[in-house]
Amino acid sequence: MFRKTTTLGVFLVCVAATMWGFDGVVLTPRLWNLDVSFVVFILHALPFLLMNVILYREYKTFKILEKSDLFYFFLIALFGGALGTLAIVKALFLVEFKHLTVVTLLQKLQPVFAIILARMLLKERLQSRFLLWAGIALIGGYFLTFELQTPALVNNGNMLPAAIYALIAAFSFGSATVFGKRVLNKVSFTTALFYRYGLTTLIMFFVVLMNGKMSQFAVATPANWLFFVVIGLTTGSGAILMYYYGLRYIRANVATVCELCFPISSVIFDYLVNKNVLSPVQWAGSLVMLVAIYKISTNQTAETNNVSNPKGLLEVS
Repeated sequence: MFRKTTTLGVFLVCVAATMWGFDGVVLTPRLWNLDVSFVVFILHALPFLLMNVILYREYKTFKILEKSDLFYFFLIALFGGALGTLAIVKALFLVEFKHLTVVTLLQKLQPVFAIILARMLLKERLQSRFLLWAGIALIGGYFLTFELQTPALVNNGNMLPAAIYALIAAFSFGSATVFGKRVLNKVSFTTALFYRYGLTTLIMFFVVLMNGKMSQFAVATPANWLFFVVIGLTTGSGAILMYYYGLRYIRANVATVCELCFPISSVIFDYLVNKNVLSPVQWAGSLVMLVAIYKISTNQTAETNNVSNPKGLLEVS
């Protein structure tokens, strides 16, 4: 039974990550004419409106949630919904969608942050070689992003701030993975999805309001709204739903390995759609980074399993 549920969890997280890769290359670039905060707001508001029709009974769970649960829901919305999405969309806009693969690959440094937070919050043991592989991953990430040039010379200097935003996204999404695992120990994945989108919508509403970007409603074209709906129903809430369902059956650090389908699919889609190909130096840097991330996640998983379940038999709550 454990093997079947684990396989299902891995499969769903991989599918969700692949859908995110498609979104970053094909769908989100079609919203380039709009403000970043407005884009993030609408991408959460539209699915949440639909959820209110389908999942309206989830409001009843509010009564049984403790203050600590609400706090973690807020953290998931803040990091995974607001900050993470703002950062990655901003990074894509900065490079004018010419270095999509670089941004998505760099964002996959999130296991470095996820495992540190898992150690702090979930008490998952930190593997002794973590710092070594984390350092190697960062070195690979540098060459992936800047090749053999200085940061100021890449993409007219825009690659440096784009890389910083991608790292902020990596930290944010890595944090949300750990916070999500904490929440899913108590509530269903549909409850987690409902409150994540609801709180993110609320946060982003105030961000858009304070930035004076409500005028973007008049700027958005019919084509923009079409892509908003498509993203919201598929690569947005649909992918998140699969992700949370799969996350119930696998550890946070196993999920980070599955999420490597995101950058891998981004490379494939970027080539098929935009005919963009990484340089030899970037290929080498990405390979080093992904191998290091794989070693970080798998080593951590192996050590955790050996400590908590010597026979490899885990119970799914």
